[in-house]
Amino acid sequence: MNIMKRLIGKKMMLLVGAFLVAFTTHAQNGGVVTLTLDEALEIALSENPTIKIADQEIQLRKEVKREAYYNLIPELSLNGNYSRTLKKQTMVMDFGGESQTLKVGSDNSYSGGLTISLPIFAPALYKTINLTQTDIEMAVEQARSSKLELVNQVTKAYYQLLLAQDSYDVLLHSYRNAETNFNIVNAKYEQGAVSEYDKIRADVQMRSLWPSVVSAQNGINLAKLQLKVLIGIDPELDLSVLGNLKDYELSLFENQLNNEYLTLNNNTSLKQLDINAELLKNTLQLQRTNFLPTLGASFNYSYTSLNNDFRIAHYKWYPYSTVGLSLNIPLFKASDYSKTKQTRIQMLQLAENRAYAEKQLKVQATSYLDNMAASSEQVLSNKESVFQAEKGRDIAQKLYEVGKGTILELNDSEVALTQTQLTYN
Repeated sequence: MNIMKRLIGKKMMLLVGAFLVAFTTHAQNGGVVTLTLDEALEIALSENPTIKIADQEIQLRKEVKREAYYNLIPELSLNGNYSRTLKKQTMVMDFGGESQTLKVGSDNSYSGGLTISLPIFAPALYKTINLTQTDIEMAVEQARSSKLELVNQVTKAYYQLLLAQDSYDVLLHSYRNAETNFNIVNAKYEQGAVSEYDKIRADVQMRSLWPSVVSAQNGINLAKLQLKVLIGIDPELDLSVLGNLKDYELSLFENQLNNEYLTLNNNTSLKQLDINAELLKNTLQLQRTNFLPTLGASFNYSYTSLNNDFRIAHYKWYPYSTVGLSLNIPLFKASDYSKTKQTRIQMLQLAENRAYAEKQLKVQATSYLDNMAASSEQVLSNKESVFQAEKGRDIAQKLYEVGKGTILELNDSEVALTQTQLTYN
């Protein structure tokens, strides 16, 4: 299974890499980069700085865990020491009533050697390793949360660009219809078939739509820029997306039949709260190790030399070595009791926050599902409205052409069609 996972992972990396190479080459050649939603998500998950930082955070936590393991390995150190005696110790000796003063010691003292220390029983180190493992799990979950958030943002930005493009198409089509109507009315006016009022109304209708078309074009540019930033590509590149919102109409209704949205098992907020609870549990166990004894072993091998001159080449060095055990038994430290009590209170608080968060998420999920169901019904209603508005516009246009309708009716039908199309999108 591990081999298969590695092979699949390598294939995915090769596919994404090949896509990015083709994407970069195409962009450098001055062409328009056209993306689907899946391709935009792939690029974002590999190029977005937020995801890179989250992955680096995981590596950082893993290094912290290695550091905790390294504390169990024997420590080796070389040490050296030199001291110069400024005033020697004086001893007075009594020889048959006569005293004699002697100075003890040497002017120069040298020592150097190797020291090895090893923890034999260190409960704090063992609990620290467990704590760092939970830290890694938290970093992984936070990275997953970042990816979910990025997928959400990119998907919204992609749909926003589709909406901007569809709105632009609706407004542009409405402007061209108004322009066509104006040409027809103007031709009739020149022939004396309609009044100047009809010509003015048609001209005003056409000109009033152009600012909306320009505004819609600016909306497309802004939506493209936002998508480029989220994906992590050069804002100067020309970008386009495939399809329109209508292509996702079927999936809108399919999602209503999917019960996966009803479960909170994979909710990243709840998972992070659970990991935080595990962190507090490990912290409490770590704090309890303050009441346990620790045992360590040490070995020392050194050379020493005592001399009154600086003729180092003629010094005589005397080796000595020691091996020992150090036992530390804590008896009483008041702050340790307070720390464990604080951690227990934090665990109770976190449990309450977790229960409250789960209730809030359930309410939100239910509300979102109801809104989605209502929106699906609204889509069907709006789609029927577009059909009726198109039919009304065609009728008003035919009536005006044969002289049985007014320019106001024709303009009203055009406005109604534009509004229903924008509402549908």
